[in-house]
Amino acid sequence: MIANDLSALMPLLLLAGSAVLIMLLIAIKFNHRSIQISSLLLFVISFLSIFQLQKPLPYFIEPLFVIDDFSIFMIGLIIFSSLVVNIISYLYFEGKEESPKEYYVLLFLCTLGGCVLAVSNHFISLFLGLEVLTVGLYALIAYFRARHHNIEAGIKYLILAAFSSAFLLFGMALMYFQLGTMNFSAMTGKLGTISSLPPLFLTGFGLMLIGIGFKLAVVPFHMWTADVYQGAPTPVTSFIATVSKGGVFAVLIRFFIAIDGFRFHALMVVFVVIAIASMVIGNLLALQQKNVKRLLAYSSIAHLGYLLVAFIPGNAMSIPAVSFYLAVYFVTTLTAFGILTILSSKENDMENINNFKALFWDHPVLACIFSTALLSLAGIPLTAGFIGKFYILASGLQTGFWVLALVLILSSVYGLYYYLRIINTLFSGQQNPASQEKTVRPVFYLISSIVLSFLTLLILWIGIYPSGLMQLIEHFQIR
Repeated sequence: MIANDLSALMPLLLLAGSAVLIMLLIAIKFNHRSIQISSLLLFVISFLSIFQLQKPLPYFIEPLFVIDDFSIFMIGLIIFSSLVVNIISYLYFEGKEESPKEYYVLLFLCTLGGCVLAVSNHFISLFLGLEVLTVGLYALIAYFRARHHNIEAGIKYLILAAFSSAFLLFGMALMYFQLGTMNFSAMTGKLGTISSLPPLFLTGFGLMLIGIGFKLAVVPFHMWTADVYQGAPTPVTSFIATVSKGGVFAVLIRFFIAIDGFRFHALMVVFVVIAIASMVIGNLLALQQKNVKRLLAYSSIAHLGYLLVAFIPGNAMSIPAVSFYLAVYFVTTLTAFGILTILSSKENDMENINNFKALFWDHPVLACIFSTALLSLAGIPLTAGFIGKFYILASGLQTGFWVLALVLILSSVYGLYYYLRIINTLFSGQQNPASQEKTVRPVFYLISSIVLSFLTLLILWIGIYPSGLMQLIEHFQIR
């Protein structure tokens, strides 16, 4: 039972304390292996602390936070994703030119920022969580200072993120000026039963949507995505694709439900246009890519469009469908980028599609894991991605959004091509006699492979028996 604020915020406090503890271990001059293992244990402790958050819910920490079923689910998803990123990071950073120890401090801080977003019920907590997340990502993206493409990606993200934060703040200011409150729950009473939004509030929401749209990388705010995905270290790319977008999407859902935005036609039209553009343009741009990281970047734009299809109707199925698809997307994306991570060499990332030719003959297990992840992203039956898209379509069709459903189906069909092209590359060609199994740090290589195998089994299990996960989240409510 949640007895006090300290108990309610325990996962967040543990993440903040873990960042400080890792800094102390670095000061004591612990080596990379010790730092990585320590951070892994701290992530596990933070994740387990979620289970001490018991009902009754929701629990309000006025005026900034609210702990409810949805926020607990998102915190668990975010910390679990960061834990997986932590595991696959050791092989990638070991032996690199930069000291990897500080990387784990930044990982904790960015995870904390994502969790703050998940429980935010106020503009101040929203902005603080977003900035903690974003500032940490500046450093993570440009972590390898000697590599020009890393620095380029970091600068692009820094400049565009600064602009988006300015739009976000200005939009918040206009909404505060109109309503006189920054608390999401209080805005419901201020807006009352009006059928059309005041022009000042509508302008503020539009500016705020620009800032959030940049963080989610939906069209037309997607320009940075491919360059940053390609330039960032591969574990950081997986973090951006999952934790960063998941936290922002969670707070967007909470805010929109708080103001009951589904009854305002103008807002719904904007979201419908963004969803259609993201699905169509994201898949079209992915078709042209030969770099796998850039391909997955544009693919992620389309997947955010799919999420909006479930979000826009605002019916009883919307939150469960969004929660289910977020869980599926997190697991699948972590698996795909995990393969890229452990196959990367000390000098170069594994990202060109030609590098994957005949991978099955050299690394059959990894090739099968990667294929499963790609099939799930494509939405092929017997994978979690298929069930996720099914729930999204059910949510959209239940309220009569036939156009969105049709665009989702058509864009998914032509999106199959680039996923199947990679899979075809994995199994084409002949075995390279000179190729040898990766033996550097064999223990950590084995651990990473086991984790990715577990995620693959999870993808298949959810795809075949989805009722377990759906029963877990079908009663989620945002209050």
